[in-house]
Amino acid sequence: MTAPIQLGINLLLGIAGGIAVGSGVIALFIVLDVIPRLAQLTHSYHRAHWYEGAMIGGALVGTVSDFWNWRISAGPLIELAVGLFDGVFVGLLAAALTEVLNVLPILAKRLNMTAYLFGLLMAMVFGKIAGSLFDWVVYRQ
Repeated sequence: MTAPIQLGINLLLGIAGGIAVGSGVIALFIVLDVIPRLAQLTHSYHRAHWYEGAMIGGALVGTVSDFWNWRISAGPLIELAVGLFDGVFVGLLAAALTEVLNVLPILAKRLNMTAYLFGLLMAMVFGKIAGSLFDWVVYRQ
């Protein structure tokens, strides 16, 4: 393949993948009602636009830092604090996802797919496994 065609295909796949992943993350946050729940818990409804901006800004900084391989040299205490905050975020997000899993039986019932619910869940699991294996084995070489 010539270089311009390969570059065009890579750009197209990158943009399509970014749109797919970004849409999934935004859909997850909408389903979980992250921003309204956060505003409710902190009694700061008038600052909900700040929460939205922080989520968008964090996603943008995270994406740019991943593309450009930014590294931050900090002391062990700062790294410990960042790791603690990352763990808390992942734990809370996992706990919120357990609530979202109640959506799948309702969706299956409305789509008359109750008999196929196990297959639907296994397709999601194996799709995640296949995508992870592709990323680890093929894409990162």
